[in-house]
Order: sequence, then C-alpha cells, then structure tokens
Amino acid sequence: MSMHEEARRLRCVLPFEAAPKEVHLLRLEVQRSLEQWGALSVLDEAGLVATELATNVIKHVGEGAPATLVLEPRGDRLRVEVHDGSRAVPTLSAVCGEAECGRGLHLLASLSEEWGTLVTAAGKAVWCELLLTAAGQCARVQRAAAVLDEYCKLIGPDPMITPERVFLQALVPETIANLLHWLAAQGGDPGDVLDLALARYESSAEAA
Repeated sequence: MSMHEEARRLRCVLPFEAAPKEVHLLRLEVQRSLEQWGALSVLDEAGLVATELATNVIKHVGEGAPATLVLEPRGDRLRVEVHDGSRAVPTLSAVCGEAECGRGLHLLASLSEEWGTLVTAAGKAVWCELLLTAAGQCARVQRAAAVLDEYCKLIGPDPMITPERVFLQALVPETIANLLHWLAAQGGDPGDVLDLALARYESSAEAA
C-alpha cells in the first residue's frame, strides 16, 4: 500500500482554542500529521492555511473561542477544515480598501484548488482543498501560462526583446514583483510568500 493510499484512510481532528499561542502549536501538529502520512508536497501550504483559518477565528469570532481543525485526504487532495461556533460566513471581497480586510481569504484562495464555507448545526466550517500529488504540476504550468498570456496582453511585447524565451525570462520576474506589490498593499509579507512559493516549487519538482 502506497503512502497516498494509506493517507486516504486517515482523518485527523485537532480541537484548539482560538489564541495566538495555540495557532503556532496547531501548525506544528498539522505538519507532524502530514509527515506521518508522507504528504510532504503540501506540508508548507497546509501549515499556512491552518494558521490563516485559525487566525480568522481569533479575529472574527473572538480570542479564546473553541474551534476544531480537521485534516482529511480525499483522493488526490487534502481537505483542511476549521469549525467554529459562529454562523457568520466570511466573504472574499474583490476590492478592499483596508490592508487587513480579506487578506486571509485571498491567501486561502490563492493556495487552494477549491475553498468554501459550510453552515453546520453548531456553527460553520471554512474549508479548502490542496493537491496531494504531482499530478497537479501540469495544471500549475497551464495556470501560469494563462496568467502570463493575459499579462502580455496588458503590457504588450517589448520591441527591444524579440526572442520569446528571453522575453518570458524578463517577464516572469516583473510579474512576480507586481504580485508582491499587490500582496504588500493587502497587508501580506512578501518575504514569507516568496519562501513559501520556493518551498512549494521545490517540493513539487522533487515529486515530479
């Protein structure tokens, strides 16, 4: 039985208290569980997602509120859920004038394949799904190509750089820099995100 087949049979339930000191411990527990399952390709992403979801409980439900994080492999994805006692459903605003507004949800949306909310009998759950396998590598490349294609349409080709490969090598850093400016304007930390992006690339490249 492969590690991924074994992981599909597993489910981890982690009750926690919505407090800053608990968030760090929660992230360590998430990473420890994924290491035991052999799901190393999503180690950093799942830890960051768990941190953001737990932090949102602190901000929007209240410090000290009881909550539960659930990890569950489903096919080629890892589902991460955080349950709390509030039925107030968060929304992802396309435009936000405040730096902190929607930062966690924007990050959640950017990292996950899918995400959403679910009203339960006891409150609500906010969930997201991360790819577990290297099968998502092709999809990542296709999404990146689509982003660069749209970006090229916005700025137009540089007449001083004619070879397509050279143009793309110059375009990618510029695109990343612009994304980091956008992230900083939303209250995010560009350094942390760069580290996460590099770790995500290296883990997916090793698994390919």
